[in-house]
Amino acid sequence: MTKSINIKQKLKKYIKEIALFIIIMTVIANLLSLYKSMDLNKQRLQEMSITLLDNTSYSHPKDKPILIHFWATWCPTCKIEASNIQSISQKYEVLSVAVNSGSDEKIKEYMSKNSFDFKVYNDESGFFAKEFKIAAYPTTFIYDKDRNLIFSEVGFTSTLGLYFRMWVADKF
Repeated sequence: MTKSINIKQKLKKYIKEIALFIIIMTVIANLLSLYKSMDLNKQRLQEMSITLLDNTSYSHPKDKPILIHFWATWCPTCKIEASNIQSISQKYEVLSVAVNSGSDEKIKEYMSKNSFDFKVYNDESGFFAKEFKIAAYPTTFIYDKDRNLIFSEVGFTSTLGLYFRMWVADKF
């Protein structure tokens, strides 16, 4: 009987330690993201008209919030986060920008292989990345319907976090 009580106590101790570790890592990751996002372009989103990977013309719809996501095919964190971007793109306006990721064909192959169909602009030269002052990938911007920046993050963002931020952008 004392053995089973001892095992339960040890298990509770390990669960508490794991939970504390997760909380500390989450706080550190958010502080790091905040620090990295300090140098990003905070200006109002300018009107843009670009040609997407699928050869369609794109310009940001008026009176709609938008998530702009900078990523790269060679970025391990971007690969993990891509399913979050796919999910959020089903409900909200999302423009993804593949930076220094090679030719259109290479990015199309990546998208097809992973069953992604979100909007992609190939920033092969890194022009937009420079305009937005991107230093690390992935980097995400969320603009409200008046094109004011309301959120930016460098690094991984959860699907739930993206939905909540886009909901806020849509409501306020």
